[in-house]
Amino acid sequence: MSMHTTITYREIDGRSPGYFALLLGIGAFLALGLGAAYYMEHHGHHVTGMSNQIVWGVPHVFAVFLIIAASGALNVASIASVFERTLYKPLTRMSGLVALASLAGGLMVLVLDLGRPDRLIVAMTTYNFRSIFAWNVFLYTGLFVIIAFYLWSMMAQRQGARFYKSAALTAFLWRLALTTGTGSIFGFLVAREAYNSAVMAPLFIAMSFVFGKAIFMLILISTCHLTDRPLGRIVLTRLQRLMGIVLVATFYFVLLQHLTNLYMAERQPVEMFLLFGGNVYSFLFWVVQITLGTVLPLVLLLSPRLGGNVSAIVLASVLMIVGGLAQVYVIIIGGQAFPLALFPGFEVSSLAFDGQVGVYTPTLPEVLLGMGGVAMMLGVVVVAMAALRFLPISLADADVDPDHVHDMIDQEDEAVEEADAQLVPTRT
Repeated sequence: MSMHTTITYREIDGRSPGYFALLLGIGAFLALGLGAAYYMEHHGHHVTGMSNQIVWGVPHVFAVFLIIAASGALNVASIASVFERTLYKPLTRMSGLVALASLAGGLMVLVLDLGRPDRLIVAMTTYNFRSIFAWNVFLYTGLFVIIAFYLWSMMAQRQGARFYKSAALTAFLWRLALTTGTGSIFGFLVAREAYNSAVMAPLFIAMSFVFGKAIFMLILISTCHLTDRPLGRIVLTRLQRLMGIVLVATFYFVLLQHLTNLYMAERQPVEMFLLFGGNVYSFLFWVVQITLGTVLPLVLLLSPRLGGNVSAIVLASVLMIVGGLAQVYVIIIGGQAFPLALFPGFEVSSLAFDGQVGVYTPTLPEVLLGMGGVAMMLGVVVVAMAALRFLPISLADADVDPDHVHDMIDQEDEAVEEADAQLVPTRT
């Protein structure tokens, strides 16, 4: 992008009937989520599909998905600010907003799924630093503050310009630490054979890029379409290619995780259970996560014929989100369903469900609570974009990268001149 290009930001129209209809729909889902949380808190744990064997259910799937997606959504801003890729600079504000909103939605589900949300006060005042959960309290709240300061440094150009670079670098490093901490929750759990792995941290970092990019692209394309803001092919093509790259990286870490476990004799039973057990987890892995959530999006994103194609990007983003939810479901719930090895090398038989596969069926209140977190994320984005200037009035090619457009025009003129010259008959 030319250094002389001026980016003009503007709020979306917060007074139109369409805006209020959207806000009403989001509010309805948020109310259903809060009502579901109250229902589960009032009636007790038995109204959910969770048990003493599977203590993290669908709400945790949504919470973890949104929390690590927050880190990935901020990646667009990091590319512009830390790595100085100026083409992405017009998207930095929106990137920070989507990250902040995703974190808010994920933490809302996480807190309300505690059963006793008031017990959060204990978690915030009493710390056991040998527990990764204590570290995450600081990582989550810290990212809130850092992103808020980062956004202020972008939007308050006179006062915040001198803090912009340092805020961008801090946000970049902090979000990597946050995703590492979230992955380490599972990587440090030695009791669960499906978890306990050092690859969990880099896997969650790669997953965050995929989830965050998919959510960001859907919000960006939808907002530009609904507000009649031009969205050029250059931005779409670059983001599309970036989405394909991070999806390939995530697929690599998934292969590394499962091939490593299959190589180790003590991990083979849990791998056979998850991948070839003929259960819901193997179906979600092969059909939803790999086929629908990885292979098909890669075809849509990396095909030269579909470069910059809005429909292909939207479909790929939706499939990546569906595949991502399936991936988190398999990791969290499938890992708990496999029986604990209380005495490795020995067979255990008792009346306490020893050696038995955990059974879990999600209930409607759990799903509604998870959807409530998604509604919270969308609500924050919609309200903030109507109140403050987060999105440029145009992301057309000529406004985003005029130098590139001029080069394309010059190349086309040269090609036309060469074609005309070839048509002129040669004199003998």
